[in-house]
Amino acid sequence: MRDNEHRVHEASDAPKPSGFAAVGVFLFFGATVASLAAITLLWRGTYLDPIWSLNPTAYRQLAPLGRDVGVPFLLLGLALAAAGIGWFRRRLWGWRLTVAIIAIQIVGDVMNCIRGDWLHGGIGVVIAGALLLFLLRPTIKNAFA
Repeated sequence: MRDNEHRVHEASDAPKPSGFAAVGVFLFFGATVASLAAITLLWRGTYLDPIWSLNPTAYRQLAPLGRDVGVPFLLLGLALAAAGIGWFRRRLWGWRLTVAIIAIQIVGDVMNCIRGDWLHGGIGVVIAGALLLFLLRPTIKNAFA
């Protein structure tokens, strides 16, 4: 067995750290939400449109942009789904992609603070920052091959 195959086997056999499954579920939930947003922005008038009643402010801001923002949401959904697959398969690339996505989220939240949206931006920085700290714990990173 090659050394790389041995490491993959060891990572998948090791017990999952506390909170491991929650992060994977979070990634797939995010993929679903981003994909739903993309579908409703790219193809208006579907039976999915009423989902925006959960966040009408976001719809008012995003709807005029339509395709210009729908495609990035679709790409985000794909990235989150890929991260979730890599996460549950305990692939190092899955961990790296997850860390990158959360780090980008923190940058966006900081930008919200700079624009004056202290409440949403500040809450986002705290939550995403705590998640990033969790992801960077050695016990989490060591769970990946």
